[in-house]
Amino acid sequence: MRVTDTEFLGRLLDYRNILYVCHRNADPDAIGSAFTLAEAVGGTVGIVDDCNRVASNLVEKLDIPVVMCPDPKDYDLTVVLDTSTRGQLNDMKFENYCLIDHHATTALLDDAKFFIHEESTSTVEIIFRMLNRAGIPISEKMGLAMITGIITDTGHLKHANADTFKTLSDIMIQSNVDYFDALELMAATPQDVSIRIAMLKAAMRCKLERVDERLIATTYVSSYGGAAASMLTNIGADVAFVGSVKDDNSVRVSGRAKRDMIASGVNLGKMMEEIGEKYNGTGGGHSGAAGIDAECSLEEIMAYCTGCVKKVIENTTGTSCACQTIAMNDPDEIEES
Repeated sequence: MRVTDTEFLGRLLDYRNILYVCHRNADPDAIGSAFTLAEAVGGTVGIVDDCNRVASNLVEKLDIPVVMCPDPKDYDLTVVLDTSTRGQLNDMKFENYCLIDHHATTALLDDAKFFIHEESTSTVEIIFRMLNRAGIPISEKMGLAMITGIITDTGHLKHANADTFKTLSDIMIQSNVDYFDALELMAATPQDVSIRIAMLKAAMRCKLERVDERLIATTYVSSYGGAAASMLTNIGADVAFVGSVKDDNSVRVSGRAKRDMIASGVNLGKMMEEIGEKYNGTGGGHSGAAGIDAECSLEEIMAYCTGCVKKVIENTTGTSCACQTIAMNDPDEIEES
């Protein structure tokens, strides 16, 4: 059941033992959301398997108590945050749950006791609005967690809008946290050598397809697929898909798209959800950042993802666009292209 901010908060207060659960490889938006609600209402922050680098640094700096791999049966209510599929929770078993999510689509609404689901640039913005309307004060720790969540989930504000900046300003004023405090926390996050190796491997293995004036990049790595996809769009790709084969031989595809591609009609969140269903998996996310988990060959699903983007480009231009595959290991071909 969809509820208002006031109704959601009021329902939480009916429970005494609450678990706020974050998706696997939890990011600052998920951690910041869980921590802020736990501080405001009470409860436990739960992590499915791990946090990403910045979120781990946030947990350490703010001394956030977390429970790894929690069992929802030990709690009266589970609050699922910043999560659109059960796959993102490693298929954790829970029945009595509610949801706050900001992705374009989510497969968790039907069974939720109550939920707030709306597209925004981060989940913490929804939670700040909820607490603000209830007159709940925002501490410095809560403010720093929320600001970091907003910055990272908007790609360092590349995907921010007017509401994002207004919320940032309101959080800074109420919590007395300086914007640069969050920047310093992120800058202090060490970059593991394994991440740098993965980025270089992704670039070395990259395949480019030129469709009209658009570049679609595909590659594969064993880990850090989302970071690799972001890296490829940062250095020139309009859309990037990065595949990984997991230990159980299932595949994971991370996609990223630039803002002008989104404006042209590319919505990776909806696209990934549909592709996930086609391949008996799960998919979803935002219009510019999304992922799929499925059981099929990596080559097949990557080709299908690329084909879907090509169709959007052709529909946008109204004509069948010429497609050219660019061999990245051929310097002459790259230059001529």
